[in-house]
Amino acid sequence: METDTMKVPVHVSIIMDGNGRWAKERGLERTAGHAEGVESVRACTEAAVECGVKYLSLYAFSEENWGRPQSEIDTLMGLMFKSMIEELSAFADNGIRFMVLGNRSRLSGELNAAIDDCMEKTMENRTLTLIVFLSYSGKWDILQAAKKFAAEMARHPERGEELMALEPSGFDRYLVTSGIPDPDLIIRTSGEMRLSNYLLWQGAYSELLFSDVLWPDFRKREFRAAMETYAKRDRRYGKVK
Repeated sequence: METDTMKVPVHVSIIMDGNGRWAKERGLERTAGHAEGVESVRACTEAAVECGVKYLSLYAFSEENWGRPQSEIDTLMGLMFKSMIEELSAFADNGIRFMVLGNRSRLSGELNAAIDDCMEKTMENRTLTLIVFLSYSGKWDILQAAKKFAAEMARHPERGEELMALEPSGFDRYLVTSGIPDPDLIIRTSGEMRLSNYLLWQGAYSELLFSDVLWPDFRKREFRAAMETYAKRDRRYGKVK
């Protein structure tokens, strides 16, 4: 792929779907699919760096996923903890900044401590920012942002007129993604064609790509093919060119 002459997205986001179906097709437990999916995370992270993508975000666990069996939740959180520990040196070697965004109040103290440690140790890395959305939902994000705005209004009534003149671009700073560019491309694997409550505000003008490939099979080849598809898109943002 000729990335030097192609239009490369600044921010690629992936809804990682299909781990359970991948495992079921092979007669394995669902947790085997989640474990194999970690290899796809590594492959796509490497591909993002190679393609010149600056932000790669992954929808790992939604607010709704807390309704899954506790054993599966424990496995997912354990994989998250284990992966951070194992990948820390690779993040340093490849200039990868690591971030976790979402309702972290629902995570265990041990996992939150590991997340904070990994984020602090990689915060100066600049080649790629890898964002994992954990315990996240788009509606939750917009609601918590609205609460922040309301709290600011209450603290500073003298700024009421100024705050009420807020533009959409100004509202961005209340979202958990404050300071992060909106995704240029959102990919969903496994053939499902919906956003599933993901980045509802930030993805308003994102290009969408739905792949039939199950997440554990989505590797560098599939990522590069998605970049080629994106390069052919004509982004008009509601305007006429």
